[in-house]
This record gives sequence, structure tokens and C-alpha cells, in this order.
Amino acid sequence: MKALITGATSGIGMCMAQQLSRMGWELILTGRNTQKLEELRDTLGRTEIITADLSKKEDAFRVYEFSRDKNVDMLVNNAGYGIFGRFEETDLDDELDMLGVNIVSLHILMKLFLRDFRRRDSGIILNVASVAGFMTGPLLSSYYASKNYVLRLSLAVSEELRRERSNVRITVLCPGPVETNFNNRAGVSFSAKPISAEYAAEYALRRAFSGKFFAIPGLTAKAVAIGQRFVPSKMLAAITYNVQKAKKITDNKGRVQRK
Repeated sequence: MKALITGATSGIGMCMAQQLSRMGWELILTGRNTQKLEELRDTLGRTEIITADLSKKEDAFRVYEFSRDKNVDMLVNNAGYGIFGRFEETDLDDELDMLGVNIVSLHILMKLFLRDFRRRDSGIILNVASVAGFMTGPLLSSYYASKNYVLRLSLAVSEELRRERSNVRITVLCPGPVETNFNNRAGVSFSAKPISAEYAAEYALRRAFSGKFFAIPGLTAKAVAIGQRFVPSKMLAAITYNVQKAKKITDNKGRVQRK
């Protein structure tokens, strides 16, 4: 069995790589940092690496071409990050890069591998979204919107496959706060206690191998996913704004600021 994992050099992606390797899976790992990929490869079993910047759609196609004839059984679309700030103030180029990773490259890889999986009527697609995918997120607006896209796309395609009685399965991971590099890249620190990346990865794989669509690890994330159904959208946006506003932001000198 072989898995392709994007965003594999840290956090959930790295933990999935380690856990799958222990299960005997062969791996293809992608990330932007060649040195980290090489260091991770050296700790695992049968593993290939390809350096790619998934903010560029050309790199997503390159990853697919590298992997298409290698009998991939599972695609893990894990790469993603967020940008904190008021929508009118956040840098447009940075946001477009983020949307390239969170949406465009995920969409490309999902579509291309889904076609391959459908031809042989087997395969697993594990898309990493977030509990943010259930909500609107002022001050992380583009990130929340991107995770809504991942969740809704995954759900729609999963239903198409179910109607066709396909053996291809889609699982979407929707964690709450996780101890990963996301905090540093987004410029925030979580107010709620995060779960470990190891637990999020193990839970997601267990749900995927069981053919389950939703993987929502932790009681907090489950409570949010269920509770948001009963709160009016505008009220939920106001609540989310206050939660986000309370988060700390660090500048590039490491000083803690608030916006």
C-alpha cells in the first residue's frame, strides 16, 4: 500500500507519515523544505520525496505526474495554513498563495487522483479541513472560507461516489486547535487547549480506514461542529469574531501584540 501526503514536514502530515510507515505503507511525501523532507525520509521506511510549493498550481500538477504511475492507494491533502487579520488589511498576494495551497492544489490533486481511483474502483482520499469549515471566521476570513470549501467539496463528491456505489472513499478531517506550526504561520496562539498532532493523525487514519466520512477529533471540536447548527449565522459570526480577537499575534521580532 502506498500513500501520498502533502505538507508532510511537520504537524499532522508528519505524524501521518510516521504512523503509516509503522503500518508498513510506502510513502510519497511533499513539502517546501527539501532538507526537512530528506531528514524525515531517513527516519522512515520505503519513502520517496518531492519538493513542491503548492501555492503554485504548476507544482500540484508536477506532484501528480511524479506520483501517477506509482500505484498510490491513499491521497492525504494535508497542506494548508491561515492568515490572521482584518480582510481589508491582509496582504492580497499572501492570501492568494494561501488559497492556492488550501483550495486550488487540493482541488487539482483530489480530481486527478479520484479519476485514477475510480478506474480501479479503490482508493482513499483524506482531505484535511478544520472545524472552521462549519463556520464563518472574521479575522481569519479567507482561511475559514477555504476550509468551508474543502468540507463542502468533500461532502458533495462523497455523495456522488455513494450514489454510484463506488468503493472509493473520502474522509474529511475537521480538527479544532492542534499543536502544529499553524499557530506560528497564522500569527496566533489558541485560547483553547489544543490536541496533539499525533492524536489527530491517528484518529483521522482510523476513521478513513473504517470508511467514515467525518473525522472530528476531540470533544471541543465535536461540540462546535454540533452546536453551530443551533446558532443563527450572524450571531455565530459575532461570537467567532470575539474569540479570534482575543487571540495573540506575534510580530516578526517575537513580541506579542493584539489587534
